[in-house]
Amino acid sequence: MRVFVRPVLTALSIACLSVSVAALSTGAALAQAKQDAAPAQAGQPPAMKQIPLTDKQIDGVLAAQKEMNPITDKLPDNVQPDPKVMAQLEAIVKKNGFASYDDYNNVLDNISLILGGIDPASKKYVGSEAVLKGQIAQVEADKKMSANDKKQALADLNAALKAPEPQIENKGNIDLVVKYYDKLNEALGVDEQ
Repeated sequence: MRVFVRPVLTALSIACLSVSVAALSTGAALAQAKQDAAPAQAGQPPAMKQIPLTDKQIDGVLAAQKEMNPITDKLPDNVQPDPKVMAQLEAIVKKNGFASYDDYNNVLDNISLILGGIDPASKKYVGSEAVLKGQIAQVEADKKMSANDKKQALADLNAALKAPEPQIENKGNIDLVVKYYDKLNEALGVDEQ
């Protein structure tokens, strides 16, 4: 459930999290990537604060996600959770080393910013633009995808491509996120169908 977690290209920062057609058709990664790449405007949340990541923070995200996924998977999409659920999520992130749910989300946003630029095939950081172009090529070549899904996925990907790619302020985050790529990919459900 990405509504709470504000994951990578916290719309385009994460847009490239998956090359799977199913992930593209849901647009979850793209929506997040667009949010991160878009400049803050009136009525929108401020741009994410980039921070240097640590192994401990990534371990905390991985541990928290294992506990959070069963809770968030039961929630309907695009609905703000009730206070009881938010209290559960807050307790989970605090138990896993974060000061607050906002602190957890900021770390997750920073992870997602990098994940959005990792090529899933080579597992190397290439930038979100290159990943998006690869996803566009995959969608265009997909013979099994319905015309409507393909049209929507291409529209989302092209819109994401037009958004400016955020500069990575902490270059050390790239190596750290690449190091944990497989675990993060699994925990964050990036390649879920």
